[in-house]
Amino acid sequence: MIGKPQHIPASTYRLQLRPGFGFRQAQEIVPYLNSLGITDCYISPILAPRPGSSHGYDVCDHNRLNPELGSREDFDRFCETLQKHSMGLVLDFVPNHMGVDPQANLPWRSVLENGPSSPFACFFDIDWNPVKDELKDKVLLPVLDNQYGNVLEAGKLQILIEGGGFSLQYYDHNFPLNPRQSRLILTHNIEALRELLGEESPDLRELLSIIFHLEHIPAFVETAPEMVAARDREKAIAAERLSALTATSTPIREHIESNVRAYNGTPGDSQSFDLLHQLLDLQAYRLSYWTTAVHEINYRRFFDINELAGIRMEDPMVFEATHALLRELTRQKLVTGLRLDHVDGLFNPKQYFADLQQHCAPDEAPLYVLVEKILSLGENLRSDWDIHGTTGYEFLNDIVGLFVDPVRSPALHRLYVRFSGRSGRFADLVYESKKLIVATSMASELNVLAHELNRISESDRRYRDFTLDSLQEGLREVVACFPVYRSYVTAEGHDSFDERAVDAAVSDALRRNPALEPSMFAFIRAMLLPQRTPGLSESEYERHVRFAMKFQQYTGPVQAKGVEDTVFYRYAPLSSLNEVGGDPVRFGRTVEEFHKVNRQRKEQWPLSMLSSSTHDTKRGEDTRSRISALSEIPDDFRAALFRWARSNAGLKKSVDGNPSPDRADEYLYYQTLLGAWPNGIAELPPAGFVERMRNYMLKAIKEEKVHSSWIHPHPEYDDAVCEFVRRTLTGVEGKRFLRTFLPFQQRVAQVGLVNSLAQLVLKAVSPGVPDIYQGTEFWDLTLVDPDNRRPVDFSARTAILNRLQPLLQCTASAEHFESELQTMTANWSNGEIKLFCTAAVLNLRRRLRDLFLFGDYIPLETRGECSEHVVALGRQHGSTAVLALVPRLCARFVTPEKPFPIGREIWCDTEVFLAEQFQRRRYRNLFTGAWVQPDEALILGHEWSKFPYCLLVTEN
Repeated sequence: MIGKPQHIPASTYRLQLRPGFGFRQAQEIVPYLNSLGITDCYISPILAPRPGSSHGYDVCDHNRLNPELGSREDFDRFCETLQKHSMGLVLDFVPNHMGVDPQANLPWRSVLENGPSSPFACFFDIDWNPVKDELKDKVLLPVLDNQYGNVLEAGKLQILIEGGGFSLQYYDHNFPLNPRQSRLILTHNIEALRELLGEESPDLRELLSIIFHLEHIPAFVETAPEMVAARDREKAIAAERLSALTATSTPIREHIESNVRAYNGTPGDSQSFDLLHQLLDLQAYRLSYWTTAVHEINYRRFFDINELAGIRMEDPMVFEATHALLRELTRQKLVTGLRLDHVDGLFNPKQYFADLQQHCAPDEAPLYVLVEKILSLGENLRSDWDIHGTTGYEFLNDIVGLFVDPVRSPALHRLYVRFSGRSGRFADLVYESKKLIVATSMASELNVLAHELNRISESDRRYRDFTLDSLQEGLREVVACFPVYRSYVTAEGHDSFDERAVDAAVSDALRRNPALEPSMFAFIRAMLLPQRTPGLSESEYERHVRFAMKFQQYTGPVQAKGVEDTVFYRYAPLSSLNEVGGDPVRFGRTVEEFHKVNRQRKEQWPLSMLSSSTHDTKRGEDTRSRISALSEIPDDFRAALFRWARSNAGLKKSVDGNPSPDRADEYLYYQTLLGAWPNGIAELPPAGFVERMRNYMLKAIKEEKVHSSWIHPHPEYDDAVCEFVRRTLTGVEGKRFLRTFLPFQQRVAQVGLVNSLAQLVLKAVSPGVPDIYQGTEFWDLTLVDPDNRRPVDFSARTAILNRLQPLLQCTASAEHFESELQTMTANWSNGEIKLFCTAAVLNLRRRLRDLFLFGDYIPLETRGECSEHVVALGRQHGSTAVLALVPRLCARFVTPEKPFPIGREIWCDTEVFLAEQFQRRRYRNLFTGAWVQPDEALILGHEWSKFPYCLLVTEN
């Protein structure tokens, strides 16, 4: 970890900017965020993306703000307002990839126009010498909605005249045409023009001169710097000349327009498209059906998204060109921190972080930097990175586990197997799903790796007998068995983590494939952990290292697509555990385990982010808390589940001879419905909620890839699932189902409420920097994106927060405090109680920021009959101390009459014993306003007589 940054947030609030909610709207809510207790606004990407982008991760220009969010002046005013409220700005920055809109991304357009001869050819991770010979020096563009020939002969590809050049239009895509080959359009039917104008015509002579000029422009395969410069210069001159000529000569303009019509062909006349086909074959790109990307795409993508191309941040020129505006914003202190997206996609993350710090903060304390990094079980964040932590998925999974009852894990797993009929081991599902991803949506990248590995083997007599097919199969198995997102081998070497990861993958691959040649796996291991050995030249070593580093960029996307976007929809005994970076097999955490990871974070990464909801989570934090409650009542859930299934059996359609949805999808549906059901709805839900559930289930079955998928949809099954959702939530059939569903759902919601507020308090007092995802200061009953990116009603939140100010500022009388608390708890479903708790803890953190950022973390011992239902800890810094006490696993205490478990009749004689530094001090409970001065212990039945959460604060 790098040293203490220039600016340290005490808390952050994530805002999803979008068209309609840009810099001006963000500026307007800064006073609200300030009242909430937020110290830093944390915003989604703001650099210019593809026009109309709803998320901003498809950046097309790193050095221009997104005009759909506002002007530079709007942004500066937003920053000025933040600074007036002493708030920082954390920016989400995307270093791994760019959106490849062929008009908005000018470097990409240059590559399409000029191929390897483009000045920007080094920007993108393109294989110019791919497996398929026909793609040599070309970029495959899998953008067509049908086979190329069908699209061509339907007249969907049309040449447009643009000034002094030509382009190709396909729906809303506009592609450049190779200027050198555009002379073919100009020369077509040239004899007729000669006869019309005569040989001595100045216009004809100028046209012929332009054609000669174009013919002698360097070809797009030329990569020598002087040839690249000449091509760039001469094509611009030729375009200027042609533009001037067509503006003054009607015959020339009409000649060109006529030729364009001829090239564009006539639907129904196949031969009329021969000219256009010949022209397109001469371009630096090859248009293809979008499914072709599975096997032949030759540029690195973000995961399997064709519209997002990987960029080569390891190239100093690319780094400089993409960080100019970021350097300006950070050095001017307008941006005070960065969140870096998908850092495992970078060629050399460690070097990138060092370059970034030098670029943004060369002469002073480092910039606050967090990385989106998924840590697998047992994996630690690398201590040699110049960053301050992660975006907090490891905390999210630890806090979820704290509210899952591990004792009842076997019962829930038995229920899932019995109901769904799916009994496979989770590890085997991961293996099978990753192999599926490798064989389908990400096959092309493996093809590239396998061919490079084959070329390496052919150059060494010890390994040349390995066939391409065997190496490809061996790589596929190692990737499917890789236990973490990636290793981090560089030319500087590798460490024990890299060795353990590679060895585990190779060992598992050998175990699963005893018929494959073991020596081939030994060769693969040697290439993934390259070493300088006697007789190995430096160039050969560098080639091995490059292969290993390219392999590392591949395993992460396969892990994400295979596990998070496949297995997590296939395997869901308790879907709240199926979260980014989660391990569904690890069923629950003990209080001791929670304290242990908190203390480790305090020692190693004290400024890491603490997240519970993000724009990438599979479920909102309160949706998740409700589902976790099922772990406490598996027997009741079993009875309800089979009752619902019997009630709804007649609502299923038969698809391929089977009732649809299948039982596993039905199981996931009921869990999702329990988690996301709107508060306050005791009858048929509104149409908007039905649509949300329909969209979620449609996404779930396609991600699951059992009956349907994005690549190969099964319309009949898709329709059956959507119809099942509709019929269970609407009309007479819906009323019948909801009569049995809603009482159980209400119980789950009440237990989830207790879990959610306890989670909130623990997030606020744990070591790290808590993040509040937009809108989650009310109940967050959202699902996976885009459901979790819906607009937030800040005006309603502002009005309630203003009303609560006397409580938050400690100016309310005891009677007023008690009355407001009673009202909020009685009306818990409206979310005001969560807003109050959120504002209370965040304002406390801001006021005592040194305590929470740097203070000691001390677990407290609990004793008594209900001690397992309590989490207790202390924080101390100097003479200031805070004690936090929250309940857990409280389903047996929650009743419809008592949604909040409080009082001695519940907690009995349970006590929290205080470390000496916390004894005999006077504390105020932040949530009730009550004062207490304990000796050696706190008696919970007394302290929780009004509210089941205590945040006791004493100050000097």
